Amino acid sequence: MSSSSGDPKPVVTGYPAPLAAAAAYPYPAPPPPSYYPNVAPPPPQPQYYPRPYAAAAVAAPAYNPLFLRRLLSFFVALFLLVGLAVFIVWLVLRPRLPEIGVTSVAVSGFNLSASEQQLSADFDLNLTVHNPNRKMGIYYDHVTAAVLYGTETISEASLAPFYQEKGNTIAVRARFVAVGEYVDSDAVKGIRSDQSRGDGAVGFQVTVLAWVRFRSGAWRTRWHTMRVYCDDVPIGLKNGTTSSASGYLVGSTPKKCVANL
Repeated sequence: MSSSSGDPKPVVTGYPAPLAAAAAYPYPAPPPPSYYPNVAPPPPQPQYYPRPYAAAAVAAPAYNPLFLRRLLSFFVALFLLVGLAVFIVWLVLRPRLPEIGVTSVAVSGFNLSASEQQLSADFDLNLTVHNPNRKMGIYYDHVTAAVLYGTETISEASLAPFYQEKGNTIAVRARFVAVGEYVDSDAVKGIRSDQSRGDGAVGFQVTVLAWVRFRSGAWRTRWHTMRVYCDDVPIGLKNGTTSSASGYLVGSTPKKCVANL
């Protein structure tokens, strides 16, 4: 009784008894280095991590060089065929520029001041326009005309657009008014020199600028810029040296002009 009374009694707590310290880690510990007496211990194994999924590569669009060559050849052939067709139509129809001439000129209130180098005058001019084409009409648009002496522009005027039937001849009237228009000294001397002649004829120039377009049925050309030059249009000025004079076209009429594109 005395020996048993000396041992401590376990305390009852209701919980399982704790494990020994050696059993605290349930997995076996790695063997010590002395476990491998003749060889070195194996190296530590590398750790592998999963690689991230690579993004799907975008496939480059596939081009067919044969298709591109055929498409380019098609457009080149189409362009050549259209150009050939237009050229053939042009040869068949043979569009010709209109024939233009000055038929009459009436000048009033002509006054040239040599001291001030100013010119005032009223020009009333009539042109004949003949369409020599038998198969094509002509459109005229943005028509402007001018009266000049040498390189000096005396007056300009805008004319109404119009259409001319094939083989037709029409009259076009243009009126030019110059009020105190400046002219250089060479022009003043030239006009005075021309007025001093027997008939008092002064050689003026008339120019016409217009957009023209030829038409044959449903076929039409593109717009072209036509320039008309009527050089040395003689206008006889009565009372040539007075302050105010009137004049008219002298010589053979009509005075032919030159037209080109």
